[in-house]
Amino acid sequence: MGLTENEAAEKLKTEGENVLAESRKTGPMRIFLGQFRDVMVMILLGATVISILLGEISDAVTIILIVLLNAILGFIQEYRTEHTLEALRSMTSPTAKCWRNDKLREIEASKLVTGDIIELEAGDRIPADCAVIKAAGFFSDESVLTGESAAVGKTAGSPDDTDNSLNKANIVYCGASATKGMCRARVIATGKNTQMGKISEMLTDIDREQTPLQKRLGELGKVVAIICLIVCAAVFSAGVLRGENVFDMLMTGITIAIAAIPEGLPATVTIALALAVSRMLKQKALVNKLHSVETLGCTSVICSDKTGTITENKMTVTELSTAGADYHFSGMGYRVSGAVTKGDDIAVNPAAEKALTEALRCGVLCSTAEISTQETPKSRNRGALAGRGEWQVTGDPTEAALLIAAAKAGITKESLSGSCRTLGEYPFDSETRFMAVHCSCGSEKRMYFKGAEEVLLPRCSQYISGNGTPVPMSAAVRRELAKKAAEMSDRALRVLALAMCSSETLEPDRGNLVFLGFAGMTDPPREEAKTAIRKCGAASVKTVMITGDHKNTAVAVAKKAGLLKGGLAMTGEELNALSDEELDKIIGKYTVFSRVEPVHKLRIVRSFKRRGEIVTMTGDGVNDAPAVKEADVGVAMGITGTDVTKQAADVILMDDNLATLVSAVEQGRCVYANIRKFVRYLLSCNIGEVLTMFLGILMGMPVVLLPVQILLVNLVTDGLPAVALGMELPEKDIMNRPPRRSNEGFFSGGLMWKIVIRGIFIGLSTLASFTAVMRLGGTLEACRTAALITLVVSQLIHVFECRSERRSLFRMNPFGNMKLVFAVVISAAVLAAAVMLPQLQMVFSTVTLTTPQLLTALGFSAAVPLISSIFSKK
Repeated sequence: MGLTENEAAEKLKTEGENVLAESRKTGPMRIFLGQFRDVMVMILLGATVISILLGEISDAVTIILIVLLNAILGFIQEYRTEHTLEALRSMTSPTAKCWRNDKLREIEASKLVTGDIIELEAGDRIPADCAVIKAAGFFSDESVLTGESAAVGKTAGSPDDTDNSLNKANIVYCGASATKGMCRARVIATGKNTQMGKISEMLTDIDREQTPLQKRLGELGKVVAIICLIVCAAVFSAGVLRGENVFDMLMTGITIAIAAIPEGLPATVTIALALAVSRMLKQKALVNKLHSVETLGCTSVICSDKTGTITENKMTVTELSTAGADYHFSGMGYRVSGAVTKGDDIAVNPAAEKALTEALRCGVLCSTAEISTQETPKSRNRGALAGRGEWQVTGDPTEAALLIAAAKAGITKESLSGSCRTLGEYPFDSETRFMAVHCSCGSEKRMYFKGAEEVLLPRCSQYISGNGTPVPMSAAVRRELAKKAAEMSDRALRVLALAMCSSETLEPDRGNLVFLGFAGMTDPPREEAKTAIRKCGAASVKTVMITGDHKNTAVAVAKKAGLLKGGLAMTGEELNALSDEELDKIIGKYTVFSRVEPVHKLRIVRSFKRRGEIVTMTGDGVNDAPAVKEADVGVAMGITGTDVTKQAADVILMDDNLATLVSAVEQGRCVYANIRKFVRYLLSCNIGEVLTMFLGILMGMPVVLLPVQILLVNLVTDGLPAVALGMELPEKDIMNRPPRRSNEGFFSGGLMWKIVIRGIFIGLSTLASFTAVMRLGGTLEACRTAALITLVVSQLIHVFECRSERRSLFRMNPFGNMKLVFAVVISAAVLAAAVMLPQLQMVFSTVTLTTPQLLTALGFSAAVPLISSIFSKK
């Protein structure tokens, strides 16, 4: 049986090892050096060289530290992405039980070749794509590849079948796991030819794009570079034309140009992002890539996997229908809490409901699954089980769901062990489509059956009545039961029929069964996911569900989760029939995509991106990984997510809660708003400094501020206040605004106009202060000191104006950001020391001002914000 060692060795030479393709790797040094290609970084490096030439070593060291900090953070983020495929390879089985030379041996899975015959049993990881030769009740969990939460039964097919397409009943897939039964299969695809390998190649082919913030900062860097060159040239030319010393004007021009560079911007952006990451971590969202925080804020579409993200990925019995009554079970997933109600939410004592008890007893006995809880209650009644965490489940999820439903009614394997003993078992088979057990229950021997409704219901000649006695089944009752099963299926419930009969022997094919009930189960939507979807709607963020499940199931879940309001559903097959252009035109109408494969998910994400949307993709399985990596922001589930999906993602939800993602979106919006705030602050202040010097020269005035004084201004205004501004909390209505478009400019909403106007006023106020003190008879040093005070204080007042783009200075709580208050106090203290302490007066060429001179300087500082606030409409 199987191949000989020589045959396998020859095939291994031509096919290669059964491993996934190596990713294209970039060396660590190349990644690190790549961090210095940014325009703003290049400007800062140039400023470093100039600062050294001017003898300002402390400034040079500061700038170098800023550049290195950003480079190190960028290197760490990029280096981590190189390990994505390493995690994917770890999902393949390290060993396999394979027939070689007519002997069953355990070999390395990497040595498998096509034609090998392998043996699989419950608990095994499937090492390659294989065609099933023989199966005995074999089920495979393929959710990592397809997204389907229910285990899939496998049957033997054609021995010549080599088509390893997804969703085939006679094919088992690499990376999936065996949950039940035994199987013999022939290897038909290895390595990159498996479905897992195809996903690997998709990941390899995906290149990361710059985030919207990186693009905007790059554009800002180019603008700053141009401004620096123009300012330097203009100041130099104006001074020389006035007859000033050429070397002095060159130094002044260079100093002003450096002043125009917002050198604190990269550091402030990094700090703002890092603080947001810290806040998100406290909210159970772990950020892999720093700049993705801001990108979350402009998310306009969230493409969410269904299984494990919108739903629990835990099969749950929600109702059980007997011939006489309908029972409902509360408590979702594997939670121990839950109760049983009847009809219109009427509380019942399960022990008094004989038909219900018998049906649940059948579900428990017809099961090979096991459930356990760390705190085993002394009493197995419903009340004792409530509120004790979650069940630990082993075995088939469907059988576990039946065990948990029975436990909610106080029926467990332990409670039945004294009254019922299993004598034999007829395992579930994909052809017969039912399972049966032979039990000894007291003095009577019985057969209990669990299986498909269309198989078991025709074999039932009786049904259990409300008092627990069998009653003959009429044609009318049979029609009603069949109608009930169809109605449950239409609601996307997975329906299992439960039946029994008296029998001295294991005779699974016999008729004359007694119908016990229909168990309806589903993978329920998370309650927190419903809330998150509603919040996304309020924030104008569209949520789209993408799943490998059947269309009816997907639509039913989408309705319960609140996703299908006004939206349509599309299948993967319908998607295949559309060109990219056709898909782009209509994709906005759809909120549900079902029966999709990994390549479909990738297409959907790319289509939304082509329409200009910022796409966030959530997922947990390997089938989600390519789309997660392709999306603008990839989000993985931290608990149920596979390693490969976590490595491909930008953000990991540590509690698997979609609501956590909504909080992360809010933080992203807050970060971008704060970046706009301190860019507004830094640029308007720098414009004010440049205009002060430039207009002073044009007007024939003495040099208004010395280079050392300009450096002092940058020290006290560009550092702590800008960083503190980046710590502003989200405004209350931030999640009630629509997300910004991906092509929206950084200075949209009139921000550039605000920056320029405020910068002009800061410059004019400084010049006015200089002139006023001169007219009061002040010395040149006094005029410069007054101008220095006006320039710094006006900027420190302006930082409070920048806390909001919508409200004026007097419509904000001045103590709403205490970090900013402390930063401004520290900066003001440094300024006071520079103009009052004799030792520092010598360094900065300042003098102590008279009271009129000081009041003049402070008056011009406060004039502009006072006037603008009075006339502000908001």
